[in-house]
Amino acid sequence: MIYVTKEVAVNAAGHPRLHRGDVWKGLVMKAENALPFVPGMAKCDVVERTANGLVRDIMFRGEDARERITLHPEAKVVFVRESGNVDGFIVNEVLGSDDDLRLRFSFALQLVDAPSDSPEENELRQVMERDYVKAVDATLGAIRKMVADPQYAKATV
Repeated sequence: MIYVTKEVAVNAAGHPRLHRGDVWKGLVMKAENALPFVPGMAKCDVVERTANGLVRDIMFRGEDARERITLHPEAKVVFVRESGNVDGFIVNEVLGSDDDLRLRFSFALQLVDAPSDSPEENELRQVMERDYVKAVDATLGAIRKMVADPQYAKATV
């Protein structure tokens, strides 16, 4: 099993100031269409909407998978792998107040057809650590870009 957590300050110097609602809107958009947020994702199709989330089919690094996503408004998004070559879950959390807003991504994943600590799992660990760390930065970058867009300001008034 591979465990990784990365937490970053949302309001870094030199970037537009974000509020919890901005980050939350970005995470919901990411759940519905992760392509602008996750480098390495080539497909993201919503196949079902549920009372508190959705189910989507994705292609990440050339592998197809299905994820069930549960939205916990303004707090966290939980992605559970239902099919594919990797089992596990990913959690995106919005932490702190607007004065100390942070975004934390965590995951626990394992290859379906390889034992823990196998060479295959160790290779996956290196790829996933690199890609998910990039995803945190790419997600914040996409949210910042969204907030800086004048169309976003009109849509939130």
